[in-house]
Amino acid sequence: MRKAFITGITGQDGSYLAELLLEKGYEVWGVVRRSSDSNTSRIRHLAFGEAAKAGRFRLAHGDLGDSGSLHRLLAEVRPDEVYNLAAQSDVRISFEIPEETSDSAGVGVVRLLEAIRQLDLPARFYQASSSEMFGRVLETPQRETTPFHPRSPYAVAKVFGYHMTRNYREAYGMFAVNGILFNHESPRRGENFVTRKISRGAARIKLGLDDRLRLGNLQAKRDWGYAADYVDAMWRMLQAAEPEDYVVASGRSHSVREFCDRAFAHAGLPLHWTGEGIDEKGLAEDGRVLVEIDPEFFRPAEVDALIGDAGKARDRLGWRPRTSFEELVAMMVDHDLAELDAATPARTFERQR
Repeated sequence: MRKAFITGITGQDGSYLAELLLEKGYEVWGVVRRSSDSNTSRIRHLAFGEAAKAGRFRLAHGDLGDSGSLHRLLAEVRPDEVYNLAAQSDVRISFEIPEETSDSAGVGVVRLLEAIRQLDLPARFYQASSSEMFGRVLETPQRETTPFHPRSPYAVAKVFGYHMTRNYREAYGMFAVNGILFNHESPRRGENFVTRKISRGAARIKLGLDDRLRLGNLQAKRDWGYAADYVDAMWRMLQAAEPEDYVVASGRSHSVREFCDRAFAHAGLPLHWTGEGIDEKGLAEDGRVLVEIDPEFFRPAEVDALIGDAGKARDRLGWRPRTSFEELVAMMVDHDLAELDAATPARTFERQR
């Protein structure tokens, strides 16, 4: 039975990847940081499920900031595959905590690679790189050969981790690859990310729990896909004959405004613009401002537009996204409507009468 070792298993991608690998018959080890407020909600069904009872799903305490814990765990598990998904991944927050972001998203990669090297493990290594590395884009669409121009501490740290992964591959012959994933979302996305903030906001307004949603740059464009589709690409990279880096993207770009339009329309709240500039109110429905543009949420350095070319992954890995943008938005809004509806005491009382 093959063993997989996943950092960041409590996150969106980690939970979907763990599910995929368990379905494929792996024994999955997840690394979690010791914390007084540990959030394992995304993997609770795995931690108490049949795989855990059979000893095929295990959690262990470790930290990318602690080389000793990584060395100890890798020596114990001796995995066949290592997926490094852990990092402080909020781009806007990275401007506020650049040092912590650089340590987790950048130097943490070195600690993990070096532990694998020192232990002489034959494990294949996946590094979660990011489309944010392209930043102020130098060509469109972006592909594996597009130069990087990072525009945030998070993106700079990811560029460092990307090059360290390539360096260990070239210097030590390690099977180490970078997955340059463009934005990928799901109902498990953190509520601090703009897509989940929108789907959650639309649901809260629809259910009468809020009267408006405050957002930043509605003109920013991103290439959005479904996280469960994208973890399949991660796995495929480690099954390839040779270690190479790949862009993973849908090839379609949509603005934050488009995401808002579709999410609110799906919730039964069609929107129209009150203005185009940041000094205008935002998006309205029936005379009510539902989406308010707030300069507080603008980044110090914006990334205006990203769109990826996943032709290499399609041709060499046989990977294609299966979920459309429209399906993704609807899935997220439906999830948040159902979750909030079930959690609202008055609605629960009405259903029980």
